[in-house]
Order: sequence, then structure tokens, then C-alpha cells
Amino acid sequence: MQDVTIHITDRYGEKHTILAPTDMAMNLMEVVRSYELAPEGTIGVCGGMAMCASCQCYVNSAHKLNTMEDEEEAMLSEAFNVKDNSRLSCQIPISDILNELEIELAPES
Repeated sequence: MQDVTIHITDRYGEKHTILAPTDMAMNLMEVVRSYELAPEGTIGVCGGMAMCASCQCYVNSAHKLNTMEDEEEAMLSEAFNVKDNSRLSCQIPISDILNELEIELAPES
């Protein structure tokens, strides 16, 4: 599979269905930025290093994602608006398993 379909609800409640390439070593945060689904400078502030939580999202589908690493867990423990389904989108690599993934961008803190 070359592209996966991802359903993203932005911070204004608008739903977007986008195609994300699986062959470019991108993560979900980079895809959100490339489609300009959040104002510039409000997502991925740390460049995808799991150091700011500006790319926090809520996973609203039952996809089995990659395991959360210690750095991501530590950052989410200090972030605002965290829910049980919170993840840092910079830590979710784009792959075939994400096809039809549903996420919502967390509010800007």
C-alpha cells in the first residue's frame, strides 16, 4: 500500500480525510503539518522530539499503534488536556496499519 487514509478532526472541529504516504518515513505530526491542519507554529514546536506535546492527539479508533516509549509517556504526564487515548502524533510513524485511523487534534495549550 502506498498511501493510507486518515481521518483527522482539527482544533476547530472540522473533519478532514487525507491520504498519507507510507513510503516517505513520515510521522503523523508531519502529515498534519504538510496538510496545514493546524496553524503554523502550533504543532510540532519541538520538531518531533517528544519534548513539547504540541502535537498531542486523541486516537478515536481501535487501531493497534506502536507502543508508547518512555519519553512520550513522560511528556504526556506533564501535558494539558490529556485523555486515556492521548498520543503524541510525532511518535506515530505512518504505516499500513494506520489505514482508516481516526484522530482528533488536542486543543492548543
